[in-house]
Amino acid sequence: MDLVKELTWRGLIHDIMPGTEELLQKEMVTGYAGFDPTADSLHIGNLVPIMLLVHLQRAGHKPIALVGGATGMIGDPSGKNSERNLLDLDVMNQNLEAQKKQLQQFLDFDCGENSASVVNNYDWFKDMNFLSFIRDTGKHITVNYMMSKDSVKNRLAGEGMSFTEFTYQLIQGYDFYHLYSNQNCKLQIGGSDQWGNIVTGTELIRRKAKGEGFALTAPLIKKADGSKFGKSEGGNVWLDAKRTSPYKFYQYWLNSSDEDAKNYIRVFTLLSEEEINELVAEHDKAPHARLLQKKLGEEITKMVHSEDALNTAIEASNILFGKATSDSLKKLSEDDFLSVFDGVPQGTLNEYNDKGILDVLVESGFLKSRGEARRALKENSISVNKEKINDSFTLSNENLIQGKYILLQRGKKNYFLIVV
Repeated sequence: MDLVKELTWRGLIHDIMPGTEELLQKEMVTGYAGFDPTADSLHIGNLVPIMLLVHLQRAGHKPIALVGGATGMIGDPSGKNSERNLLDLDVMNQNLEAQKKQLQQFLDFDCGENSASVVNNYDWFKDMNFLSFIRDTGKHITVNYMMSKDSVKNRLAGEGMSFTEFTYQLIQGYDFYHLYSNQNCKLQIGGSDQWGNIVTGTELIRRKAKGEGFALTAPLIKKADGSKFGKSEGGNVWLDAKRTSPYKFYQYWLNSSDEDAKNYIRVFTLLSEEEINELVAEHDKAPHARLLQKKLGEEITKMVHSEDALNTAIEASNILFGKATSDSLKKLSEDDFLSVFDGVPQGTLNEYNDKGILDVLVESGFLKSRGEARRALKENSISVNKEKINDSFTLSNENLIQGKYILLQRGKKNYFLIVV
């Protein structure tokens, strides 16, 4: 596979250093991307460098995922308006281990010569003293050079930056130099906001090792409406199912605009150009069917979580937006059930067994009065656990979901969750 050609049609090239394409066509290249361990999970913003590594390996090259145990203790100033809180070593190590496991879902670590690997830059920085670093590395990069970077200029024009953050590009540059010297790593890839840090690495390789490093960056993904990619109403969309359930993860992609879906399906899936073009053409014939969004959600949810998780997410989606039964509700785990009905108003019942539906509707707080409850029942608009009921209905243990929940519904969209 011609890597640069593949990344180009997918819209995954923003900047590329001269000679990079020729190098990739000439030999098997070891390349790396870095990940910042400020949380115990990666999020969908990290999927761009992950996909770059995936394509690198699919093209026959060797990917390295660098988790920044050292750089994470400093904090990358690129694209940031203020300095981040520094994490302690124990928290950092927990985050690193969690992220390592996630990266192993995407890359092949047992495929021979171009097997992937994960490295931690804390391993080569932990025993290095300050004087050695500024003497052997700092002398190769001028302050003028460091000041010219956007990550520095933007912060100096605002609230300023600490010396700690100012050194970040030197440390990231040293990572590239170290991997070049010890693992013959000739390429660094990342988002376009990393270009300044990456070329500091190529400069160190040129000056300190008398060698040549190469760089390739992808554009930062933005939503068509100008809002930030990777954010939902609840904050970041995480790759960890405990932080963002597979149902919510699937829904994020399902809710993409047509314009965004056409971009995302190229960037975040491994579907071929021909498959994607056919999908887009089919979608454009009937946009209301959201064929593109469904395929996007399926492909990414399956890749990040699993096929089983995808099937559960689809089933959960059908419960809220399609036909469902009491039995299908009870098949969901408690986490999935609560994810589906996150944000739905809730009430409580202390006594429920053999309680009539009129009492349930009013005592739970779902409806305001018995008169309103009678009218709703007469209209045949009340459901318990997705099943229509009448005024003779009484609750029992059989109606409990996960032993403690009852789902009430009036009409199609008015849901209410009782916690017993």
